Amino acid sequence: MKVLVLSTKVPFVHGGAEELFDHLVRNLQLAGVEAEGMRIPFSWEPAERLIDEMLIARRLRLSNLDRVIALKFPAYMVPWNNKVLWLLHQYRQAYDLLDAGQSNIPGDARGKQILSAIRSGDALAFSEARRIYTNAPTTAQRLLHYNGFGSEVLRPPLNDPELFPGGESEGYILATGRVNAAKRQELLVRALRYAPKARLLVAGPPDTPADAVHLHRLAVAEGVEDRVRLDLRFLPRSELARMVNGALAVAYLPFDEDSLGYCTMEAFRAAKPVITTTDSGGVLDIVRCGETGLVATPDPEALGAAMATLCGDPARAGKLGLAGRAAMDAERLDWPTTIQKLVE
Repeated sequence: MKVLVLSTKVPFVHGGAEELFDHLVRNLQLAGVEAEGMRIPFSWEPAERLIDEMLIARRLRLSNLDRVIALKFPAYMVPWNNKVLWLLHQYRQAYDLLDAGQSNIPGDARGKQILSAIRSGDALAFSEARRIYTNAPTTAQRLLHYNGFGSEVLRPPLNDPELFPGGESEGYILATGRVNAAKRQELLVRALRYAPKARLLVAGPPDTPADAVHLHRLAVAEGVEDRVRLDLRFLPRSELARMVNGALAVAYLPFDEDSLGYCTMEAFRAAKPVITTTDSGGVLDIVRCGETGLVATPDPEALGAAMATLCGDPARAGKLGLAGRAAMDAERLDWPTTIQKLVE
């Protein structure tokens, strides 16, 4: 069976979606499937360019394949007669982020044309799919609400679980993943003012140089630079795992995340509790306040209180982390089962 995995690639940006793409191709091959991956270069700025991006995808012609597995906008618009979608998300700035006032699509007549083109293109692509899987209940609900298409939730498994056995806490709170405004690492830096004994390690690649500069300047402005370590680069998996295994807790504060997030999954595999916020979306499917972590309102004072709580009671942090590991085990996520669903 010949399978092509399709997604998009923003040059020099690497996050959870890129990790999923790489591991999906690898695990298809390990399962004996003749698989390759193809990523289409993509940029969302300026908004006018989105129409060109869709046309490029739509005009691509494939051959010599048995199945396409498509992950993201606009790659899922590439035509093929045996296409399965494992939808990570639509172009959210045409849907829920538009409603939240966080869209780059202008509110003028041309913006309405762009919105119409995106939604029409999505409707066609979704109708062509042989089956639609979504990566989380949040994504499934959004797809049904905005596009009227049902789906089956298929959560991505954790990659390299053996790297995250856990370990003795070294006392710091860790924030991993891409560094940008949507992931809100700056809230954690501000929160340190309200958690005087907490130490924070932010580790991950910034989307832009400006994101890195902003965090460095903010730590100085807040007077907490002596308690913040900023390791802003793409980390090898082994190095990332060492940081997770040595943490007291992991903080992950995305705005309205689609899925559990690899940061959450890695933390729970290592039996570390997760601090998140009430508006973090799919993360809240598994991070339950007082059970597997702490959930605060998205403001520095509330987050600082959560950080101070775990720093002041390491034994409680350990118990919450073990409950998080049990919650992850209950999800029964593994690559062989996932691959079987995608190629059946």
